[in-house]
Amino acid sequence: MDPKERELFSKEVYEVVAQIPYGRVITYGEIAWLLGRPNYSRLVGASLKGCAGADLPCHRVVNAQGRLVPGWSEQKLLLEREGVNFCGNGCVDLKTSRWRYEDK
Repeated sequence: MDPKERELFSKEVYEVVAQIPYGRVITYGEIAWLLGRPNYSRLVGASLKGCAGADLPCHRVVNAQGRLVPGWSEQKLLLEREGVNFCGNGCVDLKTSRWRYEDK
């Protein structure tokens, strides 16, 4: 992907992330799928890595198993404050907390 295309993709990722409702999460792969690039979940993550302080709820994005970003302890605190449910293994309970974007 060339730099211009990557920049456009990142902007599209940010648009999706901005819509995630309070108390809900979505996975990197689901965002990639929504953008018509189902194999680009890692690029979704890379796009979000650089958006700290961009006033986006990027803490609401988790991996396909509900795992949080390694080394970002604040993510769990932010999600807990929003009422996101967690399983005993520390992963987000995707059955109860996943954003169903088709319901928006």
